[in-house]
Amino acid sequence: MSKPLIVSIPHRLGREEALRRIKSGIAAAKARGKRLGRQPGQRPSDRKAKKVLKLAEAGLSYRLIGRHVGLSKNTVGAILQRERAANQRKQV
Repeated sequence: MSKPLIVSIPHRLGREEALRRIKSGIAAAKARGKRLGRQPGQRPSDRKAKKVLKLAEAGLSYRLIGRHVGLSKNTVGAILQRERAANQRKQV
C-alpha cells in the first residue's frame, strides 16, 4: 500500500509546480497588458451578427432568425444580448 503513495508524491509536486508556473505566466501576461481569452470576432457566429441584428430589427423571432442564418435560437439570443450590453456600455 505504501508504494502508490510514494509514487504519487513526486507526481503531485510536479503538478503543483506546473500549476504555479502557469499562474505566474498568466499574471505576467496580464501585467504586460495582454488580453486573455477569446478575442472579439473569433466566434463563427460573429460573422453573421450583422444579419442577425438586421433581422431582429425587422421583428423576426429568435427561432426564425436562426433558421435564416443557420444558427440556433440560443446563439441568436447571445448575439443580441452581447449587442445590447455593448450599447449600454457606450451610453454610460
